[in-house]
Amino acid sequence: MGTTMIAMGFAGAGGPEVLQPVEVAVPEPGPGEVLIKVAYAGINGPDVAQRKGLYPPPPGASPLPGLEVSGTVAALGAGVITLLPGTKVCALVNGGGYAPYCIARADHCLPVPERLSMAEAGAIPEALFTVWHNVFQRGLARDGESLLVHGGTSGIGTTAIQLARLFGLTAIVTCGSSAKCRAALDLGAAHAIDYKSQDFVEEVKRITGGKGVDLVLDMVSGDYVPRNLKCLAEDGRHVTIAVLGGLKAELNMAVIMSRRLTLTGSTLRPRSAEFKAMLRAEIAAEVWPLVESGEFRPVMDSTFPLAAAAAAHARMDSGGHVGKIVLEMP
Repeated sequence: MGTTMIAMGFAGAGGPEVLQPVEVAVPEPGPGEVLIKVAYAGINGPDVAQRKGLYPPPPGASPLPGLEVSGTVAALGAGVITLLPGTKVCALVNGGGYAPYCIARADHCLPVPERLSMAEAGAIPEALFTVWHNVFQRGLARDGESLLVHGGTSGIGTTAIQLARLFGLTAIVTCGSSAKCRAALDLGAAHAIDYKSQDFVEEVKRITGGKGVDLVLDMVSGDYVPRNLKCLAEDGRHVTIAVLGGLKAELNMAVIMSRRLTLTGSTLRPRSAEFKAMLRAEIAAEVWPLVESGEFRPVMDSTFPLAAAAAAHARMDSGGHVGKIVLEMP
């Protein structure tokens, strides 16, 4: 291991072409941290938003993109006793994943089981942490309930479909084409709605016999929110995790009161290290046994070398992907 490395950074804000190789120092792990020799890094919506200049990294975070990695532990910071050098891990990180080496907190790492490929491991943490927190913790999803997910074939959507299947929820998803609807159904969604040719509000009413769903996981926001609320059953919950369709929504508060609806949301990256450690512990207990058994696997779309990060982002921007896109380190 040298003292510098070639990572992927931004030459200003803009399209995929602003992704450029940069020479940076190999980071050193601090107390409670590990240095990971990265095998794969997942690409996520926040990376795209950061590239566009819309989502600056929080204070203290790496300016490099990349919020999830897989790899092997290369060095330990002070006080780390739970991991050993050479251990295969995947981790939720606070930036810096698009690089041969990346810092992670030891208590944000999960072990990579034998039957899980390193590419798959690099595609798990960000979507899994996000969906588990927002559907099961904030959204209070329970066995037997129904869930509406927009963007059913995205990394978040495919993760939500699988967790719904494994934890006894009925997943209804929206997708942008008949082919994507078929893909979502193949993954275990109970129903898939082509939002370009069908009114998802009317379809949800039809599917649920007029009752509505218990929970909406929303990545669109904007004018989708009042339509989402029409999809909710009484006492339903609406959880926002992104604002791809706009920052503002106009709501009828009397409807929210009379139907006892709950609106909430979250962003993961700015949360405290302690919160993420607690979230990791719950995922380790509740979901990781399903990863170890092979019952949960991320849906993989494509793999690009780190040098082709711009092409990987162009794939992401196109919306044609089904599941996760990952970068392979040299």
